[in-house]
Amino acid sequence: MRIGLIGAGAVAPFHIAAAATLDGIELTAVCDIDETTARRAASGSAAAVFTDHRTMLEAGVIDAVIVNTPHALHLPMAQDAATAGVHVMVEKPMATTVDDCDRLISACTQAGVALTVGHIQHFMPDKLAARRVIDSGELGAVRMIRDNRSTDYRPGTRPEWFFSPTIAGGGALMNIGGHCLDRSLWLGDGRAVEVLASAVNRFGSPVETDGGMLVRLDNGVGVTIAVISDPATRGDAMSVVCDEGVIELDPRQGATVHVDGRSRIVHVAGEHDIQQAFTAQLADFAAVIGGADPAVPLGHARHVIEVVLAAYRSAQEATTVAIAREGVVA
Repeated sequence: MRIGLIGAGAVAPFHIAAAATLDGIELTAVCDIDETTARRAASGSAAAVFTDHRTMLEAGVIDAVIVNTPHALHLPMAQDAATAGVHVMVEKPMATTVDDCDRLISACTQAGVALTVGHIQHFMPDKLAARRVIDSGELGAVRMIRDNRSTDYRPGTRPEWFFSPTIAGGGALMNIGGHCLDRSLWLGDGRAVEVLASAVNRFGSPVETDGGMLVRLDNGVGVTIAVISDPATRGDAMSVVCDEGVIELDPRQGATVHVDGRSRIVHVAGEHDIQQAFTAQLADFAAVIGGADPAVPLGHARHVIEVVLAAYRSAQEATTVAIAREGVVA
């Protein structure tokens, strides 16, 4: 499979290394509006370099593409790829509105091309270890999840488009909170039915720099999410509280199960865990092209956007917002 990459920014090296690792996959094109960035990403491979994704699609050098661009560009670029008969993987978030998620799904369905969404948390080794423990039933049902992540939304810490409400779709809650929602919904085995959120705009930022969400799932699981910008102590930690014990997760440390005063490690963090996740994610994309079901259902990726947008409404109106089966209703 010949694969192209649109957007050679921060996580591009992980996608490129994944393509180099997997048999039957070859990186044949890299596109970025900054030619120097594109050439740097393509160096070490035989990939052609483009500065316009439409030119890349017209060149006929790819069978599939990874869309790794500013969030609001996911839909139009994926639509262009689908029209060209090219299979699509979009980075998270799927899009910036629920309508755009639906348009994205429709475009790929009508064109007969595969579509996956890059929710990398589903492939992180510590999260997979937790999923196996939950599935084994040894701890009983999941009852509560706490998810805390740090980030940095100070001016100058990231590309300017991240601070555009239109292009990014939001700030810390959309970008980082989306990761937290994804993994909490997945490990919590449920769908959100209501959210109470808060958002803070510091540093003169036009998007929120910090935020929190209290989310109730349809199975009764309560999820608490906090995203804090530039704290003294950086972190990325989850606690999954079950009937018979607690699973503690941190990608820098691994995964630990704690039951009745005793702990056991179910995954030891390794230096290649993140790359391993990106490689598994690309392998999943290839499998979906071959007819398999995606590890991350499209409905799940769409639901993450539903909940984030409901959280924004909750924060703005200072009230709990209910989420219906097809969207926000109250």
